[in-house]
This record gives sequence, C-alpha cells and structure tokens, in this order.
Amino acid sequence: MRQAIVTKWLGPTNHRGSRVRASCDAGTLTVSWDYEVGVEGNHRAATLALAEKLGWGTENWIGGEFKGTCVWVNSF
Repeated sequence: MRQAIVTKWLGPTNHRGSRVRASCDAGTLTVSWDYEVGVEGNHRAATLALAEKLGWGTENWIGGEFKGTCVWVNSF
C-alpha cells in the first residue's frame, strides 16, 4: 500500500548540518541538505530516497506545502 510522504526541514545543530526528514507510516529517512538544489529540490530528494528505499518507485511524485511541512503523493 502506498502512502503520502511528509518532509520536514531539520535545522543545524552543533554536530550536524541541516537535513530533511521524510516520513510515512511505513518508514523514515533523513538526508543531508544539498545547498545546490534549493528548498524544493531537497524535499523532493528526501521523498524520492524514501520512496526508493520502500520500493515505491521514484516517478510521478507531486508535492505541496501544508502548515509548514511538505506533503508528497504519487499520482501513478
């Protein structure tokens, strides 16, 4: 079963740089921030990494913002 993926920016700490966490009921994955791809690119990258990890494929993911978080769904 496919699920929506929610991504959230995690600010830097004393020991780690900025990151993006992608999560859904099936799992969670955190990726490092890539300053060359911008905000949407980082959230998309985290979404696609989690989708690939879960075997959901990386095509047709559409995202939007809702109350400070990004929500991604697959339009397959």
